[in-house]
Amino acid sequence: MSIMDLFDKISPSGKIEFVIAGLGNPGLEYENTRHNTGFMTVDSIAEKLGVKIDRMKFKGVYADANINGKRCILLKPTTYMNNSGESVSEILNFYKLDNDRLIVIYDDISLEPGKIRIRRKGTHGGHNGIRSIIDLLGTEDFLRIKMGVGKKPHPDYDLAKWVLGKFKPDDISKLSLAADKAFESVCLMINDNTEEAMNKFNS
Repeated sequence: MSIMDLFDKISPSGKIEFVIAGLGNPGLEYENTRHNTGFMTVDSIAEKLGVKIDRMKFKGVYADANINGKRCILLKPTTYMNNSGESVSEILNFYKLDNDRLIVIYDDISLEPGKIRIRRKGTHGGHNGIRSIIDLLGTEDFLRIKMGVGKKPHPDYDLAKWVLGKFKPDDISKLSLAADKAFESVCLMINDNTEEAMNKFNS
């Protein structure tokens, strides 16, 4: 079998079925910060799938990927976190996808590094990226994977400084394990097995 034959078998075809959006901020100064956990997780998923998130459109960068036989978009909005909804709503509208075809991956300070939590819907909980998506979609009903980044060192610590701070070295390995869990969760969720993913990974 030639390389091209193999590519034909694994390259996406048919209609887009899901958008998996990882939230973060573009730019070198934001790399490996807690608030960019969504970006980092989607990059990890792309690496596992053998695709590169390098196509520019929809106010973001994206990749077209085949996940368990379903054609999916891996999206990283480049609008900066607070305007994430601009990118997400644009791509859903373009592909005429309902809100239940969206999975958003983002950082959560209420979970320790290495932990993830899956939700079918919910409020923004103070997360400005999720707030923007809810505002522009007009609904809280979309799938989420929350990635733990740990709580502030003490209550008076500035939240922006915390989430825009870099991960501690020992947390990077935990984040890698969490990204593996997120990938497995995505594989389950796109096949209507969200409940199974929740039972397996929610802590």
